[in-house]
Amino acid sequence: MRRLVLLLAVLLLASGCARTTVGGSPVAQAPLDIESPFEQKESTDPSESEDPETAPIDGEVQGVCAKLKWTDLPYPGAKAETPPTQINYDSTFDQSCRWTTKVDNFEVGVSLRYREGREITIERTTGDWDVKGHKVTYLDRSDEEGVEPSCVLVVPYEGGGLGIIIIDSSGKFGTVCDQGRKVAEVMIDRETS
Repeated sequence: MRRLVLLLAVLLLASGCARTTVGGSPVAQAPLDIESPFEQKESTDPSESEDPETAPIDGEVQGVCAKLKWTDLPYPGAKAETPPTQINYDSTFDQSCRWTTKVDNFEVGVSLRYREGREITIERTTGDWDVKGHKVTYLDRSDEEGVEPSCVLVVPYEGGGLGIIIIDSSGKFGTVCDQGRKVAEVMIDRETS
């Protein structure tokens, strides 16, 4: 968690105070959320102990990650067929992907993590919504000191669990949790099981 706060503080400082208009486009960058805010179960399987920072970041977009497109997100400048910025970066989940871009010198983005066979939980929550018959639990971190405005959401999904993280300091696309709810709605609409 300390690494997350430190990285977010560095990104915030690096973004500077100047606000100039920059056209949004997908950019390769360091992860916005290095340390997962989702609860982790202890495992004795060595294949599950790999550090997410060194996990593979390539491969073919498939499964849950293929269901979300850039045009589903409120950020400007990308076409639907543009792949996520990064995939398969968190080996503690069966699937992981993120879409990140710069808007007005702020990094904004969405990340998905999917685990087969069991739900994902978060340690503390702000509340929950019923979204199309699915319970979406969320943690709003937009007012926490030392943390970039973000929202963490979890939902039972395709026999497992889906985690969604929204990070947005720009303030241009609505509240971070409203953005997360819209992503959850898109993913639930495209659920196959």
